[in-house]
This record gives sequence, C-alpha cells and structure tokens, in this order.
Amino acid sequence: MPIHFPNSARRGFLGIAGTGLVINASRSFASNSCESLTKPEDDSHTVDEDLVVILNDTHIGEKQPTESPVPSNLRQVVDELTQKTMRPACVLINGDLALKDGQTGDYRHFCQLVQPLRDAAIDTHLTLGNHDNRNAFYDVLRHERRANRPLQSLHVSIVKTRHANFFLLDSLKKTMVTQGTVGSQQMKWLAASLDEHDDKAAIIVTHHNPRLGGDPAHYPGGLVDSQQLWNMFSKRPQVKAYIHGHIHDRGFAQHRGIHIINTLATSYVADPKTSTTGWTSMRLNEAGAVLTTHTIDHGHAWNGKSRKLRWLRT
Repeated sequence: MPIHFPNSARRGFLGIAGTGLVINASRSFASNSCESLTKPEDDSHTVDEDLVVILNDTHIGEKQPTESPVPSNLRQVVDELTQKTMRPACVLINGDLALKDGQTGDYRHFCQLVQPLRDAAIDTHLTLGNHDNRNAFYDVLRHERRANRPLQSLHVSIVKTRHANFFLLDSLKKTMVTQGTVGSQQMKWLAASLDEHDDKAAIIVTHHNPRLGGDPAHYPGGLVDSQQLWNMFSKRPQVKAYIHGHIHDRGFAQHRGIHIINTLATSYVADPKTSTTGWTSMRLNEAGAVLTTHTIDHGHAWNGKSRKLRWLRT
C-alpha cells in the first residue's frame, strides 16, 4: 500500500504514473496527528537520479524509549541520508512500518522519525506489511487515502526513474497474519500496468517474499500466490527484479531469470549471529544494478559490500 511524499521539483526524472493516483506535491501532511510534518524547505542539494535507497521492517512503536535500538536505527539512517551532499532519487520503505499491529500512535512516531526526509525534499514512498493496519495508518495520514485509487480495496502505484520503473504492490493480507498475497485483482492490474510501461526494466517492490527462488527466499511466511505471480512475470521480459523484506535478513537469489533481492531490516534481526540491521542502496544502469549494504554497525563485515546484478532477460 504505497504512500508517497514526492518532491515536485524533480519530476523530469522521477514521477508517479499509470495508476489513477493523483499526487499534489505541494500538499502538507494530514494535520490531525502529523502537525510537525511540513512542506520541504531544502531542495538545494544535488540529486543522483540513478540511486534508490531501500529500507524495510522499521517496526516503530508509540512508546519505544528514545535511545532504544529500534527507533534509534531508523533515526540514524535518516540522519545519514539527509547529511549526504548527493541525495538519492527516492527512498522506498517497504513495509512493517509499525511495531506489532499498527496502532495509530506507532504511525505518529514513525512520521516524526522520517520528517527530516520530507524537510530535505527527498522523495519517500512507503508500503505496508503484515504488522501494519490500513485504517490506523490513514487515521494519521488522511490525505493519502485518495478517492481515485485504481483498486478500491488496495493502493498500488508506479514510481518511474531513469533506468527502471518500480511497481509498488500491496501484499498485506490481514494485520498480524504472517502470509501475504497479491490476489487476482491486483495481479490483473499489475499485468496491465507492466504491459503499459514496458519501455525499461520493471522492478517489483513488495513487503512479502516469494515462496520460491532458493534459501531463504522460500520462507513459508511469504506470498501464498508466488507461483501465479511468477507465471505472469515469465511472459513479460521487462520484469528484471523483485525486492522484498519480511525475513529480517539479507540475501540474493533468482527464479526464472528474475533476481530476488532480500533487503536488510532496519529494526532488528531474527538471529544476530547470522545477520544485522541496516539499509540498502541500489544504483541503476541500463544493463542492471549494483546493490550496496549499509549496516547500522559501521564496523560490521557487510558494511559497504556491493553486489553487481546484470539483468538476465532480454
């Protein structure tokens, strides 16, 4: 369920398209509980139009102590991004924004933590995961629930960059239900949208992992309709990669020539002995992308490690 905080000054390279979703970039945030979220003031930095930043699984709670790891991790990432002289084309925060079951106060706290991205005029796009709650989210950000949604029960969109179109999906089946789903209605919309926007690489962004493509991408808590989704992708060679979170780990796999990219959780990991927390940057080019891991612990062995991906299908 993507939510968008775009900066209108850069729509020459970055845009929202094809979904019936109307973005008014000069709007303010919902005033009922995000009063501190103001319009962007800083648009003076250079933007790297080929760089996309990916976070997921922030798990922000209303009453988490200020210095505890979960809110501190997100705060650190936001600080790092806003202090850079070269800004990313956009930031994608891919689901499980809230701590457990998506309380209104969780989203108020989340809004406060990501407000510096808005102040820095960094385009930010959010999706929801299985620990989120649609109604509570919209209670905090009322203006994001638009009447002209292409799917009445879901909120989907396309983020266009220079070398790729990002298709942000809604895989939330039900709050606190581990499995996710695309569903027939969204599948039909996605197929039509992929056909309409076939001019460049298509990258799918969904909170849940597909149940295929190797370990740990087969994690059983993922999409229940993974095979149907891949059957649809196989007919569309522009689909090059699928990005997900949900597993709280890092990994790379592929299935039928489509890269499956499992990105680090920002909040916490299931097993600190085998993984860590952080964020991911994705530098795009015509032939593929370079994924770089950025860890909260700057001394971690994964920090700064890059993986070059070449698109496998033509």
